[in-house]
Amino acid sequence: MRDTGTDIPQAIAEEAAGWMIALQEEPGDHLCRDRFEHWLDQSEQHRQAWLRLQVAWQALGATVPVLKESWKDAAHASAPPRPYRPRRAGLARRAGMFGAAAAALLCLAFIVGPAIMLRMEADYRTQTAESRTIALEDGSLVHLSGASAIATDFANGRRAVRLLAGEAFFEVTPDKNRPFTVDANGVEVTVLGTKFDVHTDGDLTVVALAEGSVKASVGRDATEEFLAPGDQLTANTATGEVSRATIPVSDIATWRDGKIFVVDATIGSVVEQIRRYHPAWISLPDNTLASRRVTGFYDLRNPDQALQALVMPYGGKVRRVSPIARLISRL
Repeated sequence: MRDTGTDIPQAIAEEAAGWMIALQEEPGDHLCRDRFEHWLDQSEQHRQAWLRLQVAWQALGATVPVLKESWKDAAHASAPPRPYRPRRAGLARRAGMFGAAAAALLCLAFIVGPAIMLRMEADYRTQTAESRTIALEDGSLVHLSGASAIATDFANGRRAVRLLAGEAFFEVTPDKNRPFTVDANGVEVTVLGTKFDVHTDGDLTVVALAEGSVKASVGRDATEEFLAPGDQLTANTATGEVSRATIPVSDIATWRDGKIFVVDATIGSVVEQIRRYHPAWISLPDNTLASRRVTGFYDLRNPDQALQALVMPYGGKVRRVSPIARLISRL
């Protein structure tokens, strides 16, 4: 899980923002409130994320937040307010403005910070809904999916690529003297000349082989897995769990044709893939819905329809909160 640069992981900060939208849209929904309170009680990090978001919300000039009592409860570890002193009013006001601005910047850092770091590390990257083909100096081709990024290292005879975000399909020029390696969040794929797809999403990395053969090394113990065409390997780098599946070669990297095909994937991970093709910010704060597993095709050319097709069979609904925001929750 990526960290925001503060003591609150980015995933928790984004969940807090999702609950903000959900509670504003459904203020009278008792089930929604019960789920939110369950989320809030999971840890002190959840409560602090909610507190910071609410402070930033008001600092940016928004209305008084819903469930303001939860905001107050979340601040139980903070120092109590000082009594009002008229002679120090100007100083107190400036201090309050500084604190509010700092909170707003923290909130902004949850989203902007990782993007800045990615921009600094990447040699090649794509924007949302943009695909791009890159010819590397050895003649190999990298097809980048939307909102994806790679860094390359061809110094001193190396042929190394790091997948920093998103998904890429590789067509590697054969060179038996120089193995081609791809590192994706701790999973290293080694090939001589082949075609394969890699995508990373948080702790999960998925490798699917279309042609040739590859070796994947997973985790600190460097457990080796050998793949043949049609093999798909999914590795959880946080738990060390590795699973395999066999899929038709024609279903590998279908994102190049505007579709995605997933096998026994969580709804949350599929939403992450669709995010790379949707111009809006998408929030899925319901962990139960996010953890449901699905297999199927989804059309990236109509991402709203893809989201609806993904969650509707499980009681989910995609709400258009604004032109630039979508909220996914159970009915």
